[in-house]
Amino acid sequence: MIKSMTGYGKSVVVIRQQKWVVEVRTLNSKQLDMNMRIPPSFREKEIELRTMLREQLQRGKIDFSVSVEQQGKETGPVLNKTLARHYYSQLRSFAEEIGTADREDYLALVSRFPDVFAADEKPLSDEEWNVFLLAVKEAVEKVSAFRAHEGAVLEKDFRQRIATILMLLSNVDQYEKARIGRVKERLVKSLNELLPEVQYDKNRLEQELIYYLEKLDVTEEKVRLKKHCDYFLEVLQSEDTVGKKLAFVLQEIGREINTLGSKSNDADMQKLVVLMKDELEKIKEQMLNIL
Repeated sequence: MIKSMTGYGKSVVVIRQQKWVVEVRTLNSKQLDMNMRIPPSFREKEIELRTMLREQLQRGKIDFSVSVEQQGKETGPVLNKTLARHYYSQLRSFAEEIGTADREDYLALVSRFPDVFAADEKPLSDEEWNVFLLAVKEAVEKVSAFRAHEGAVLEKDFRQRIATILMLLSNVDQYEKARIGRVKERLVKSLNELLPEVQYDKNRLEQELIYYLEKLDVTEEKVRLKKHCDYFLEVLQSEDTVGKKLAFVLQEIGREINTLGSKSNDADMQKLVVLMKDELEKIKEQMLNIL
């Protein structure tokens, strides 16, 4: 079963009378691209969180965020007095140098610096951290479930489009024999029009025509195209991460379709090839989102 790289998961846990909200969003990306918004007190745990997300989500653009909402007794930010004194002395010293010391409200200026007031955050204990990790795992599991659901929808679409390509391929047979006859007739007619008075060996002409028409034979392309399509459907059933493998198989399918079109030399067959390419391009667009 394939999975999409698009997903969303959210979980909520209460620690220290605070509601901790964990959110995980994922989008498609060729490589792992992780963006984390976590409280400053979590910095020492960041590597552990990144490792967990990498192992569980594997690939894609991942946005991980943690927000804290106070419940019960309100606690406001705490003044960093040491930093405030430093800013105050620096501002006052500079104002005295330029002669504006009596015209400034230094406390008002200092209070505008964002790092002067900070939340009173204490590191989580081991027990609290384990509770928080359970919330992270819950959010990640929801992302995985979301991805699996989206993958099931895409898999159904892929199967329908591959079935359409195989159906179009089966229709090639009805034009193939008539195509050879038309090509042969067109070559002989052109030869007679361009060289009407030249005598030529008809047996030799037949040999050359057979050699030429063998180059237009598309039997191998049809066999390989069907095998690639069958293998694509087989890989879809795998439990592993198969996005890149499926993309490689699509390249082979596209190569056989292109060769079929270049050899067809027939308007009816080329119409079928165009329809095959249309289905293939629609699969490729969706394949960018497969894990």
